[in-house]
Amino acid sequence: MRDLTEENLTEVVIRKLGDTDDPRLKQVMSSLIQYLHAFIREVEPTQDEWSEAIKFLTEVGQKCTDERQEFILMSDTLGASMLIDAINNRKVDDATESSVLGPYYRESAPELEYGDSINITNEGDTLEVRGLVSDQYHNPIKGAILDIWQTAPNGLYDVQDDKQPDMNLRGKICTNRDGRYFFRTVRPASYPIPTDGPVGEMLSALGWHPNRPAHIHFIVSAKGYKPITTQLFIEGDPYLDSDAVFAVKNSLVANFIRPESDSSQNTPSNSASTLQNEINYDFHLEPTPRAQS
Repeated sequence: MRDLTEENLTEVVIRKLGDTDDPRLKQVMSSLIQYLHAFIREVEPTQDEWSEAIKFLTEVGQKCTDERQEFILMSDTLGASMLIDAINNRKVDDATESSVLGPYYRESAPELEYGDSINITNEGDTLEVRGLVSDQYHNPIKGAILDIWQTAPNGLYDVQDDKQPDMNLRGKICTNRDGRYFFRTVRPASYPIPTDGPVGEMLSALGWHPNRPAHIHFIVSAKGYKPITTQLFIEGDPYLDSDAVFAVKNSLVANFIRPESDSSQNTPSNSASTLQNEINYDFHLEPTPRAQS
């Protein structure tokens, strides 16, 4: 390895992977090295530019805390998170499409009853969200869990805002015996992702806006079915076609609907009307391979 040149360096580095026992690690690192070296050869960065790149990644790591993951934010804004999500969650039949988790998920959301509100402060315009959780053939799933989180009307999650109570606008709801779910919340608003760190500086340098369309996060799970991580967006939001993290899919965009009395349970999913204080959206889960066999 003493006679290294621009032409043979990549081959020499990859050859060292012969000492790597893990076949998947060997595959991943071999591809990474080849594409990284190809990128460097194509772009031909200067020493100063490479130092700036290392400084940027260092600052991304330094910005991470227990409540904020700047690396996830970087992955999201470069479209990498959505590409990985798309590859690992290819749509099957009528199963609900997935979307990115985002950097503000918390595992310990409170367990709530059917019809409860996740809005602890009672601030903002009340929104009722209801629908059905079923399999892809529309058979209701009893006891499915919906793990829900969203921002407050000011566009901030509880972990970003000292004025919000802990676990505000977070909760876990179970479907009833008919597979239906219902909870109250606040109407979501579009908001900018954090721009006070290196990712924000990157977006500014690229001339990209940081805004996300209004949405509610969900993880929907049930025994015997593949859990789905997704987001529900609101029709008419100005950022639906330019989401800063590329997470919008047509099937995940819902309209506000007119609340009715008992007949609201039979309202078609995602139908629209003039009153803007209720959403009806159905989730369809894909059985796990074992459940299908």
